Amino acid sequence: MIRIVKLTLQENRVDEFISNFNKNKQAIRNFDGVKHLELLNDKNNPNIYFTYSKWESEQHLENYRNSDLFKGIWKVTKPMFSSKAEAWSVDCLEKL
Repeated sequence: MIRIVKLTLQENRVDEFISNFNKNKQAIRNFDGVKHLELLNDKNNPNIYFTYSKWESEQHLENYRNSDLFKGIWKVTKPMFSSKAEAWSVDCLEKL
């Protein structure tokens, strides 16, 4: 399962967001069920970021979302948004 999350940040909080991501990325990547993690930046809007992650299952993602790790990261990150985060859970149908 693939999870894509769009994060639109306040322009003056981008550096803080990057710092917090760097502080937590290994813990996220090493969380049970995480197979892949990327942080992407929109080419035309430098304050828009995406996380792209691959999970063993929806249950693994739910376990992460209910974890103290996620709750701590979200508590710090959420006030940095300029608009509500958007998230999609998708399945890869083809890989070429």
